[in-house]
Amino acid sequence: MMETLLLAIVATPGVTFLALGFCWLAGWTPTERFVSRVTAVAFSLLTAGAAWLAWLMFAAGVVSVRISLGEWFRAGGYHFPLALQVDRLSLPMVAITAVLGGLAGSFSVRYVHRDPGFFRFFLLLNLFAFGAITAFTAGSFDLLIGGWELVGVTSVLLIAFFGDRPAPARNAVRVFASYRIADIGILLASFVLHHGGSTLFTPMLPGDWPGQGSRLAAPDALLAGFLLLTAASGKSAQGPFAGWLPRAMEGPTPSSSIFYGAISIHLGAYLLLRFEPVIQSAPPVAWATVIVGALTALTGTASHRVSSDVKTSLAYASMTQVGVIFVEIGLGYPRLALWHIVGHAVVRTLQLLRAPSMLHDYHKMHAAVGGDLRPTGQWMPAVLPMGPRMWLYRFGLEGGFYDAWLDRLVIAPVLRLARALSGRSKDAPA
Repeated sequence: MMETLLLAIVATPGVTFLALGFCWLAGWTPTERFVSRVTAVAFSLLTAGAAWLAWLMFAAGVVSVRISLGEWFRAGGYHFPLALQVDRLSLPMVAITAVLGGLAGSFSVRYVHRDPGFFRFFLLLNLFAFGAITAFTAGSFDLLIGGWELVGVTSVLLIAFFGDRPAPARNAVRVFASYRIADIGILLASFVLHHGGSTLFTPMLPGDWPGQGSRLAAPDALLAGFLLLTAASGKSAQGPFAGWLPRAMEGPTPSSSIFYGAISIHLGAYLLLRFEPVIQSAPPVAWATVIVGALTALTGTASHRVSSDVKTSLAYASMTQVGVIFVEIGLGYPRLALWHIVGHAVVRTLQLLRAPSMLHDYHKMHAAVGGDLRPTGQWMPAVLPMGPRMWLYRFGLEGGFYDAWLDRLVIAPVLRLARALSGRSKDAPA
């Protein structure tokens, strides 16, 4: 029963996406009411299925459910196993995907009402849910990569949702490039894990989460750990990849809430939690995780305090909290990190969905306290002199100088090389 229910949970958003997609391919664009109701039914079934599965596992005293679906293909010594599993780590992630995705979809019915991209938005929302749930319930590293890539593709497409302006498309390309660079880590990690014996989680990480062990040899664990940290940092906007998150706010507010407040932004942290035994078996990787998270949290805090619009401010706030979650993972507190993810996802989704009304909320609060709503941060003049304060202010406005360093050290050399190879001069049109 539990195995069948797990299969139904994974299949529901995928079947919904395929059904709506075939309608579009057949030349029939459904009405807004039809699309929204089908999506609402799909997410309601997801929520009910996740709750039912949790109850069955609790009643039976089962901490994990695993399904082997054979292999997708085999080539020589390589095989692509199809396996699903749900445990104490993946079940909460599936639950918040179902609940918060349904809330974002319900909010979007009015937010994108009569927009030319209404159908496209809900099509991508269902594809995103399928990718996220596939990644969370994957029982092998190969299948996790499949869900990982679907989440990335839908993220980029929704950032470029408003195609009548150049900024969303330009920022979507920037985000896509950041994803591609970071995803080199997850692809190379796949090779390392295959070299280590298997990409199935059961033989590679014996035991039940969070008390799992690691069977990777020390050199493989060290290399795989750094590669996984690179991939997780890219997906969760940490370290040198932090610059893409404010650009992602060009997308619709509902997609920003579910992607960068709830699910996608935490997918990198989930990857680290899934491979937490590997990280702890390689102390340099654990300390690198702590350092990356701590530095990003400090940068996000500085940028959050000087942001001029609410969505960008919330983006930096998300970056800060995920940085703290990275610190918790690196220090070896997986349960705390999981609860932090769930709580942060719920709060940040609410804040992003309320972002268009935040100015109205501020005026109501200002009136409720009698017009005496004092600003925060008044302790800084008493602690820091003017020089450091001005430097922190500029540091925050520049977003930690991530984009400046990226433009100077990565993008500019690549463009010069491309012009040299094509025989174009610097001022020649592209």
